[in-house]
Amino acid sequence: MILSDNDLELLNSDLGQRFLYSTDQVSLYRALRQTKAELRLRELQVELIKLQDWTIRENKRIIILFEGRDSAGKGGAIRRFSSRINQRFYQIVALPKPTEVEQHQWYFQRYVNRFPKPGEIVFFDRSWYNRAIVEPVNGFCTPEEYRIYMKHINAFERMLTESGTYLIKLYFSISKEEQARRFQEIKKSPLKRWKMTEVDEQAQELWDEYTKYKLRMLSKTDTKNAPWTIIKADRKTAARTSAIEHVLQTIPYS
Repeated sequence: MILSDNDLELLNSDLGQRFLYSTDQVSLYRALRQTKAELRLRELQVELIKLQDWTIRENKRIIILFEGRDSAGKGGAIRRFSSRINQRFYQIVALPKPTEVEQHQWYFQRYVNRFPKPGEIVFFDRSWYNRAIVEPVNGFCTPEEYRIYMKHINAFERMLTESGTYLIKLYFSISKEEQARRFQEIKKSPLKRWKMTEVDEQAQELWDEYTKYKLRMLSKTDTKNAPWTIIKADRKTAARTSAIEHVLQTIPYS
C-alpha cells in the first residue's frame, strides 16, 4: 500500500503505534484504519458533549434504544456514547429479569419508571423490545401476551414522542458467523466468560427463529414518529461510529 505523508504521521503518533503493535502480526493497513476510526470517534464524542449541553440547557428528554442479537456490541456502543459526557445527566438502563411484582404490572411500567427527566439522556441496553423478540423466541411470554404487546407498542411510542421525548431506536445487526466468533472469544476469556447466559448458549441454534421475530418487529414497529435504524455491527468501531453519527444527525442540538 502507498502511504501519504499524513498516513505516516498518523502511524507514528502514540495512537498509531499502539494499534500497530497491538497484535503479533503487524499490519499497516489495519493500524491506519483503526487509528483513523479512533480519531473520528473522538471527534464525535466532542459533539456528544455539545448534544448533552443542549439537552440540559433546553430541558430536553432523550431515549436511545440499543437492540440487537446477543454479542452484537450494544454495551460497547453505549460505553462509547457515555464515556465523555457528564454522568450526572444520563442513565444506562439494563434491566434484569422482571421481579414477581413486575410480572404482574403493566408490561411497560418498569421501563417508564426509568424514563429521562428534563435535561437527561437515557440509554437502554435492551428495552421493552425484549417482548418483540427474546421473550417469544425463548418462551418467556405467552402468545397472547405477545399479541397484546404488538397491538399496543406503536401507540405507546407515539404517546411518548408526542409528549416531547426524543426516541431513537438502533438495531445492531451482526452475521451468524460473527456472533459465533464472538461467543468463542467470550468463552475463551476468563474475564469475559461470565457474560455467557443460557439464552446466549441457544442463540445460534435459534438463529432462524430470532430472524423471524426480528423481521416482524422491524416491519410492524418501524413508524414515522419512531423509526428503526439498522447498524451494521460486524465491525465494532464502524458500528459505534455509525450509531453516534445517526444520533447527532437526528437531534437538532446545534
